[in-house]
Amino acid sequence: MLEAVHHVAIICSDYERSKHFYAEILGLPIIREVWRAERQSWKCDLQVGTSQVELFSFPSPPARPTRPEACGLRHLAFSVAALEPVIEHLQSHDVVVEPIRLDEHTGKRFVFFADPDGLPLELYER
Repeated sequence: MLEAVHHVAIICSDYERSKHFYAEILGLPIIREVWRAERQSWKCDLQVGTSQVELFSFPSPPARPTRPEACGLRHLAFSVAALEPVIEHLQSHDVVVEPIRLDEHTGKRFVFFADPDGLPLELYER
């Protein structure tokens, strides 16, 4: 019935800062960017593999209640070929990356970091 994840939507507190993070630091290509005047909101669609990340800006969005165990979406995970080159790239942009962990069920390595609003992001090694 369901074929794939089409997109994940993220509301950010500082649109330009988050757009820079996702497009320039994480390297996600911008598909389109639109100003929605009726909502006083930017929307930016970014490509990640066959899926998309949608960035939204809204006036005064509430903060995330806790990290990472808030009810709802826990974190967003990206698949990578190898952790170390991506970790080095992130750290070169002053992104704090947690220690590498091992998934006890799959034997795969993964690591967490956060976007500019503290949204937990994960890199999961293929």
